[in-house]
Amino acid sequence: MDRWIGVLKVPLGLNSGNYYRVAASLCLSPTTKNLAVPSANAIFFNGDRIEGTGNPVIERLSDLQNIAEILVSKFGGSINAWVIEASVFNGPFAVYKDFIPSVNQWGEPKSYSPTGFPASRTSVSLLSNCLEEVKKIILGRQEQREVKKIIPGRQKEQSPASVSTSHLPQPKTFILGFSKGGTVLNQLVTELSFSDVKLTGNSPHTEEQSTSNKYSNFTEEIKIIPNTEEGLLNSITEIHYVDVGLNSSGAYLTNHDAIERISKRLTQGAKGIRFVLHGTPRQWCDSRRIWILNEKDKLVRMLESVADRSGGKLQVCERFYFAQRPPDLQMHFEILENMDVS
Repeated sequence: MDRWIGVLKVPLGLNSGNYYRVAASLCLSPTTKNLAVPSANAIFFNGDRIEGTGNPVIERLSDLQNIAEILVSKFGGSINAWVIEASVFNGPFAVYKDFIPSVNQWGEPKSYSPTGFPASRTSVSLLSNCLEEVKKIILGRQEQREVKKIIPGRQKEQSPASVSTSHLPQPKTFILGFSKGGTVLNQLVTELSFSDVKLTGNSPHTEEQSTSNKYSNFTEEIKIIPNTEEGLLNSITEIHYVDVGLNSSGAYLTNHDAIERISKRLTQGAKGIRFVLHGTPRQWCDSRRIWILNEKDKLVRMLESVADRSGGKLQVCERFYFAQRPPDLQMHFEILENMDVS
């Protein structure tokens, strides 16, 4: 499948001074070259900045566009990949303040609260703005290709770059947090646990809906990405913690109430969900930050308890990489190429 690939710098809102760098690899229709509806959106939250290592492996795997391409290779060519970098850095430390209001100056969370649903709200707003920017770029390219076809003296009719229409269901959402990006996953899971269950979130559009709204930007955004916090949360089917860790507590979600609420959602008819915890000796064997392993083990125990009662609707697994190697910074990035998402 053809793809649009690039790195965008977009504001969170019209009057926002916060700009985010987002790498995107998006499906295109092979015939129209317009945006196509993906099977899923893989949203990846990056960690702290690592600069000046002189290590080519780390440098390559720190590049946002390279990460986006890795996600497509892992999840398949029918997905859209979005790699989000924090808008604020304190030195090398990523500060996801818009997603997690409680974070301190180093980006470490004091707590995870669903109040206001900040992570899901920010994610929806940011991806919507990215999508609009890509549409403008695609439209600009189309106009350049069409300029020679314009009849002299006749103005070319303007129309927005549209989405290749289909009757596919609403795309699923996979969320991944790498290193400190795992804090955003904890916040999203907390918000998910307090959100309402919507059983129709991924139902196919009817012929009438698709026809009547064919040229609506609103409908196009719904088909490619969820346009509400509730829609985003209800579309999440996979959660991947990728070698997450902090210099404080809070690397993994250990709130028993939040996990029990996830269990309740499943009994109310919510779609199944899969948690995958990927780790290396860099994080899980760090004797100076033993809380990382303890938090990971606690989360796994809570999830396994829910899984046993879920009738197969919740799955959890751990994957440990480079077990025979001593901990180093390179493996922390190499996990991106080695992680098994199957």
